[in-house]
Amino acid sequence: MQSSKQIADYIVAFFHEHGDPVSNLKLQKLLYYAQAWSLALYDTPLFEERIEAWVHGPVVPVAYGLYKGWAWQPICENIDLLSLETPDKVVSHLNEIIDNYGGMSAYELEKLTHSEMPWQNARKGIPLDQPSNEVILHDDMRSFYRQVVNGKNP
Repeated sequence: MQSSKQIADYIVAFFHEHGDPVSNLKLQKLLYYAQAWSLALYDTPLFEERIEAWVHGPVVPVAYGLYKGWAWQPICENIDLLSLETPDKVVSHLNEIIDNYGGMSAYELEKLTHSEMPWQNARKGIPLDQPSNEVILHDDMRSFYRQVVNGKNP
């Protein structure tokens, strides 16, 4: 299992190498989707750190803290993609996540996560503009995205 930092480093390096540095807001949503789809497709978490249902969508607090100094700006940290020791299976999974979600803006990803059951369940009863550190459950992610895979409208 990788750490959320290792996964975040890969995503940041990927976008930097492709000339489109990613913001922390967008990074958090991509980490969420990487974890959710790993649970749905492989029944195993990609990383062990928790994901919380914050006002602007899912956030991995540990990874957020690494890049919070960039605020809303693109993360311009120069991480060499080839120097990362990321297993091939993880690289393949992350590239698929980036292919499917990477073209969306941070705002679009935020809206998408807000429309989906895992984030909604974690924030049940919490006003949309109120901070929260409620955990988005692995079971909710696994269940919701498996329904998506099976063509059901969750």
